[in-house]
Amino acid sequence: MNHSPVPHPALSMPTQGTFPLFFRVVRRQRETPDTYTLWLEPPAGTPFAFQPGQFNMLYVFGVGEVPISISGPAHDPIPVVHTIRAVGAVTRALVNLKPGDLVGVRGPFGTSWPLEQAQGKDVVIVAGGIGLAPLRPALYHLLHHREAYNQVVLLYGARTPRDLLYRRELERWRGRFDMEVLVTVDRGPREWRGHVGVVTTLFDLAEPFFQPANTVALVCGPEIMMRYTARELLRRGVPEEHIYVSLERNMKCGQGFCGHCQFGPLFICKDGAVFPYPQVAHLMTLREV
Repeated sequence: MNHSPVPHPALSMPTQGTFPLFFRVVRRQRETPDTYTLWLEPPAGTPFAFQPGQFNMLYVFGVGEVPISISGPAHDPIPVVHTIRAVGAVTRALVNLKPGDLVGVRGPFGTSWPLEQAQGKDVVIVAGGIGLAPLRPALYHLLHHREAYNQVVLLYGARTPRDLLYRRELERWRGRFDMEVLVTVDRGPREWRGHVGVVTTLFDLAEPFFQPANTVALVCGPEIMMRYTARELLRRGVPEEHIYVSLERNMKCGQGFCGHCQFGPLFICKDGAVFPYPQVAHLMTLREV
């Protein structure tokens, strides 16, 4: 199944162009020791819309620009929400911004999660670490249009309990009667009473909650985790063409000009970042692609 970018009103917005617009930070929240969520307000009168799975290019004056997935609800897109892990100069500068500071924004860019195609099916979302952030808009969409989908299952894994994103929200989701949420950590302290193990170990617990042949799976996390997750989904009978992954590799321009994110014949920023698994499966097993 081909999953190409879906035309969207956001693609004609001025933020999609070469020059960024200046959004103001209106809120900042710490999620984990190295990860923060920023809420950004566009200039007065500037519209903004996006599809779950898309990303923005965020620019910090005098430092640089990075691609960051949008992690807020698409049905209520302003302020624009980004969850950012500090792993380099630009992301460290972003997480140190305070309310009132300005940040340059271009976007949204990229493909989206196949939520229309998933209507009437079970949806299994598998996230690893910071990979929950690009998937959160899809979860918001599923819950906002809950009647359009069958079972909704979230499997989420992190390195330690301290690395879990959106902990209060996870608790609220676990308390719902219309979705299943299973969480695991690679290693936990003595007081941790949850599951311990890699995220794929949750499939044995999740198996009663979805019908593989009628399932669409959305997966985001480290590439090795996505490979093993796809393998587990296929082993359990989920059709290969119903598995989607989100990739992020060295994106710089967001428009396929610079070549930094080339992935075999594909450009992650232009052709992705969401891909049908069959389109990229052979590339994810190769080193230095």
